Amino acid sequence: MGANGFVVVYRWRILPGKEAEFEAAWHRVTVAIRDRCGSYGSRLHRAADGSYLGYARWPSEASWRACFAQGSPDAEGVAAMQRAVESREPEIRLEIRDDLIREP
Repeated sequence: MGANGFVVVYRWRILPGKEAEFEAAWHRVTVAIRDRCGSYGSRLHRAADGSYLGYARWPSEASWRACFAQGSPDAEGVAAMQRAVESREPEIRLEIRDDLIREP
């Protein structure tokens, strides 16, 4: 179980007019996490209702926990994201059971 990795899903509503700032900060934070913590990266999506959804893939839940055990790899970037966020839903933690996504 869990041999395919671990995923965390995040959901946000962004303050009107702050979308570009949020996206830039999200990008910055994601690069820092990927480069410093060994995540497999993340994707950010914008839904038809204007909300944002991001999901990050990790080798394991333990590697995800270890990354944030002593704070964020980019605290300034996280602060920039938070300034643009109107609300945030609780994260969803998922164990990958099967993966049929093929990259183009």
